This record gives sequence, C-alpha cells and structure tokens, in this order.
Amino acid sequence: MADHGKYSRQPWKAIYLAYEIPITFLVRLPVWAVTYAFPSARPRHAWSWRYAISVAYTRHSITTSALVDGLGGLPDHRAITPAKNGEGVWIDGVPHLITAELKAWSTLSNVEPIRIPGYWLGKKGISHVPNSFVQPGEKVFIYFHGGGYTVECAHPDTGILTNIPRTLMEVDPNIPRLLAVEYRLSSAYPSPDRHPFPTALLDALAGYNYLVNVVGYSPLDIIVVGDSAGGNLALALVRYLVENSSSTEVSLPRPPGSLLLLSPWADLSGSHDIPGSSSLTNTMDVIDDLVEGTFASYCRRAFLGPHGPEMASCNRYISPASLHPSAQARFKGFPRTFITAGGAERLLDQIRTLRNKMVADMGADNVTYYEAGDVIHDWLAFPWDPACPATLRAIQQWLA
Repeated sequence: MADHGKYSRQPWKAIYLAYEIPITFLVRLPVWAVTYAFPSARPRHAWSWRYAISVAYTRHSITTSALVDGLGGLPDHRAITPAKNGEGVWIDGVPHLITAELKAWSTLSNVEPIRIPGYWLGKKGISHVPNSFVQPGEKVFIYFHGGGYTVECAHPDTGILTNIPRTLMEVDPNIPRLLAVEYRLSSAYPSPDRHPFPTALLDALAGYNYLVNVVGYSPLDIIVVGDSAGGNLALALVRYLVENSSSTEVSLPRPPGSLLLLSPWADLSGSHDIPGSSSLTNTMDVIDDLVEGTFASYCRRAFLGPHGPEMASCNRYISPASLHPSAQARFKGFPRTFITAGGAERLLDQIRTLRNKMVADMGADNVTYYEAGDVIHDWLAFPWDPACPATLRAIQQWLA
C-alpha cells in the first residue's frame, strides 16, 4: 500500500477521490470480475468468485481511505452523536484508578483521563440504556472496535465495523445489552500527533469502571470484546485489572468473567515478520504488513508515539504475543477466553503465539481457539463472509 495520508490535504484529496471512485467502479471491479471468473486466478482455491471480488474491493477501499487519511465525518470522542440503533452516554475519566506505571506512560505521552462517549445497544423491545441498577446475574458485553487505533468508531450506525456489535447482540438471548466505548484515536504525521499509548487504555478503563461502579454490573457478568486493534485494547484492559487486582495503590474493579478476542492484533513489534510467516505470505488479506509506508506501519507509529518501536518489542500491554526475548507477557489470572483467527489473515501466526502463551499460563480448558480456514482478517465485520454463521455458533456455544 502507498504512504498514509499522501492525498490528505485539499485540493488533492478531492481530486484523488474524483479520479479514484469512478475508476474503481468502471475499471477495477470489471477487471476483478473477469479475472476471478477463472478459479486458477483467485488468490486462494477455496475462495468463490464473489468472495475474491469482495476481498479485493475491501482491500482497495482500505487503501484509498488510508491515502486520504480517512473519508471523514465519523463520530469521535469529542461528542455524543445521536444514534438510530443505540443511545449515547457520557463516561467519566478515572484518574483515581491510575497506577504509578500507567501514570508514567501517560505523562510521557502527555495524556490524561477525560470524559468520553459510550454507546449502548439493547435487544429489540428493551431500552438501550439500563433504566436502573441492573439485576444480579445480568450479563453485558463491553466492546472495543478495531481500526488500527487510528480509524473507525464506536457509533452503532456508522463505520464498517457496525456488524460486529449487531451480531453479538443476536448471539445469546440472555445477554440483553452491549456498551461500545468511544476511545480516543491515535494520529501522527501528516495529521497532528495525538493520543498515543496509553490513551486508549485510560478510556477502556473508564468504560469498564462505568459498567461496574456506575451501572452496577458484577465484573463476573461482563464479557470484554475486541476485534483487531480493539482486541489488543481488550487484552491490555484485562491485564491491567488482573495485575493490579490486589494493589494497595489503587482500588480497581475485579477482572471480568470472560474475554472474547476477534482477530486480535497481539504483536505490534513486527517480531513475527519473518520469511514464511503469515504476515508476509498472506498478502491478499484486507490488511497489510508493517513495512514502512503502509497503513499498518502508520497505525503502529501513531499508537506508539514517543515510546518508539523499542517499547513495542517488550511491553506486555502493547505486544503480548511478541517473540522478543525480553517480552514477559504472562496470563495467569486471566478470565476464560475465546480467540478467533482467519487462515488467510496476516495476523494468523501472532494469534497462534498468543493462544499458545495463554494456554501455557491458563490451561487448555480456559482458552477456546477458533480458526476459520481461508478466511480474512476480522471477518465478522463483513456480513458477506460465509464464515460468519459458523463462527457465531461457536461463540454462542462458548458463551453458553
């Protein structure tokens, strides 16, 4: 992929989109349709004609969005945007729950806890926001969206990831609500440098504290969910709660009862980018590798900020699946976990490493791993992916 933000400034953004959009529909789509009519020309033999075209179009759309630094107009942390399929609430920051270690990282990044939006989704027939203190035993999802920490949003009506919270709401009839947290997004040149690590962790902690100490959910009834970069954030949140559960420094809520990781970005260090690895061989995935100039490399640079790539190699919050010898990520005390990975996604090898590390520390009975063969990254975000129904059934069985 080309450099992130290459056409982010006007008038170049408008000129590029005026050229790119008609070319995509009038040239690229017909070319893909003809090319992939021949099974031998498809990136994977198991892919259908429709699936190959859908993946190519999605990959190209992500490239186009990266080149113009986003298409703009998505809701963010600065305001609650009215929603048709949900309801927004304000979530207060939690400076009283910040340990000295997290405070030091925050100071280096020049960030602090703030008030952020969250969006409630309720099943049909009930209010989105709980009307009163929740009943004992009532379960809830808390969801962190993907997007490389730099794009997408938690709003239930906007963005390409809205399918994930919607489908989660249909998985288990006994889980009536989901809270999607609008954490602050990172950015770097050509945009202003903003919100690097650990900004998103501060916001995730605020969302979790809101569920427990404001709404009244029992931690054991909370299922923490994240896809892609949101999976990385979900891991970081749970790690913070587990590692500091008996701390005398802060009084944190107990860790959650369950953790659901959908194609989690578990290694930002690039330690899995070795010859023959999935990150270098699964080149037809919808995401790219960490080679300089790609969207993935921009996401890493924006998220790491002043901490730099060295921190990604060994920091247990940033790269829990890192292969670096100094990486000391442990998972003792983590809740029961469900992990998904696609057989055709670039993150496959690092997700397998994450699974192995979690099984070693938690035991095989507490880690459920679901790998869908010949499937792209974060496929539950795309309703057209034929692997979605089977994946959702597996998640339903695990929740039950």
